[in-house]
Amino acid sequence: MPMNTDWPYLEIHQSRTHEPSPYELKLAATLEEVFTKDGHELADVVRGLNVRQIPAPDGAPWTEDSFRAEMHRLGA
Repeated sequence: MPMNTDWPYLEIHQSRTHEPSPYELKLAATLEEVFTKDGHELADVVRGLNVRQIPAPDGAPWTEDSFRAEMHRLGA
């Protein structure tokens, strides 16, 4: 299929305001692993993060509410 040149070209990471922090990179890598091995449902994601001992930003285990809040904060 030919490329539609009427559409604007989107730069990779064009909406990023800063380089990802080490925390953000680790969280992203862990989420990829969780999605691949454990599932996509919110409960699966929270359980997967906790099993892998990746704490929420406050150092506590993840909850569905804390995960939603962090994804909102990160702009996901």
